[in-house]
Amino acid sequence: MYKTILLHVDDGPAFDARLRAAAVLADAHGAHLIGLAATGMSYAAYAMLSGQMAMLPVEDFATLRTASSESLARFCTAARQSGVQSLEERLVEDELRTALLLQSRYADLVVVGQESSLHGLPQYLALHGPRPVLVVPDSYAGEPLADSIIVGWDGSVPALRAVASALPLLAQARKVGLALVNPQQDARLHGDEPGAAMASYLTRHGVPVEVVVERTDRHAGDALLRIAHDRGAGLLVCGAFGHSRYSEIVLGGVTRVLLERARLPVLFAH
Repeated sequence: MYKTILLHVDDGPAFDARLRAAAVLADAHGAHLIGLAATGMSYAAYAMLSGQMAMLPVEDFATLRTASSESLARFCTAARQSGVQSLEERLVEDELRTALLLQSRYADLVVVGQESSLHGLPQYLALHGPRPVLVVPDSYAGEPLADSIIVGWDGSVPALRAVASALPLLAQARKVGLALVNPQQDARLHGDEPGAAMASYLTRHGVPVEVVVERTDRHAGDALLRIAHDRGAGLLVCGAFGHSRYSEIVLGGVTRVLLERARLPVLFAH
């Protein structure tokens, strides 16, 4: 079960979508929801910058705190209206990535928006953080996350960690598709019957799993999204950066495709 969920809070237009997802999970798991807003830098860093640039009065740091405080107040109001029973707000005077990375140590799951992938936030948290990251598109309207789930399985360690991180959701699901795209390309990770061993593992955890093998010329990321769409999935689970981050960026790996194109929430772990 997810008992502590950490949510990135800001005043952007996509915030409502990720709050919906966090609220759905908090309700399903009886979880405590922590909303975190960051000023963007510490007071010490701001003071140093102000000393170098006369046009930045030190007193203006208060406006950063005020903006973050107002975002947190809106979070509290909206979360209560969504039925969240246990919540708290945290205002951190630091850079956002640093703040979320530190606070994620004490949560079971981190929830961020897909739009933040443009600034590398989900990627950074998945690569360097200890917890899974749920990336929510701004089109998410509150649909069930754990009714139908697709798990992208390629036999890699990141995929294995994603499966382990998602077990609280997988065990609640009505149906789970264990999706393998072109497993013949790396048979050493799958054995004679691709997906069978992982399906057995999940079954022993009470997960209603079905192996879905897709042989296609599509990019693996696009193939996973198509499978999720065709099966009406509410969530996609996938390992982040199964190859090096460099190859993901240069060649357009699965992580990059999912971050750019997914229209459903994606849970990543590395």
